[in-house]
Amino acid sequence: MLSNPWIAALSALFLWWFSTGAILWVVRKADGDGPDGHVWASLLSLPVLFAGVVGVNMSLHLETAAGAYVGFVAALAIWGWIEQAFLSGLITGPVKVPLPQFSTPWERFIRALGTIAYHEALLVTALVILWAVSSGVENQIAVWTFGVLFFARVSAKLNLFFGVPHINTEFIPKPLAHLPSYFRERRMNWVFPVSVTALTFAVACWLERLFATDSVGFALLAAITALALLEHWLMVLPLPDAKLWRWMLPAPKDNEVRIRDGF
Repeated sequence: MLSNPWIAALSALFLWWFSTGAILWVVRKADGDGPDGHVWASLLSLPVLFAGVVGVNMSLHLETAAGAYVGFVAALAIWGWIEQAFLSGLITGPVKVPLPQFSTPWERFIRALGTIAYHEALLVTALVILWAVSSGVENQIAVWTFGVLFFARVSAKLNLFFGVPHINTEFIPKPLAHLPSYFRERRMNWVFPVSVTALTFAVACWLERLFATDSVGFALLAAITALALLEHWLMVLPLPDAKLWRWMLPAPKDNEVRIRDGF
């Protein structure tokens, strides 16, 4: 059953939905747990990061469908902890204030980069380490999964910076309340066509490899890349995607700032 590509695709869809919801739940709960709530949330979730590291190590030499699932889930665990630490304000960047009015485009870019610099550096470090430990082994699903998430996230951030029609502000945590000032709403930007073209091409490549090799790993990669493509389209299509998670989150407290995080 694990080798069925449809089961793999549905598994990727569920894991994407569940892991995003879990991160949002932890962050929303930490918002109401006092000034140290987010720090404790990140510390108490460290076993997830540890499990991801162990899972990647286990998956490297498992050339089976189970090995592909282990590598995929392990990469999601590592990615998820880093994203949760970012949303908790634990690993962000040196700039933690809103964008000043009348900033020049170059100043806006430098300050925006400063809001996420440490987070991006950690993601790059994790990707390089995964690439190094995966070099020469048969099962590279973990590094490919993390790579897809990384490049899709960079693309999404660039689109938010240059401007998209729909920016969903549902679930932003208190430590990142300054971030929306760096977003821009506009009809279209030059990055968006490049982003969706690249992601569409990547999905086609994974599907070609799936049909050529019948490997469940490529089904998982095709599904997660297709979801990244969908998240990009949701920046221009007015669809209520926040409803996927709103029902499962703790109710926000009065005056709590809210925005969506797309995992």
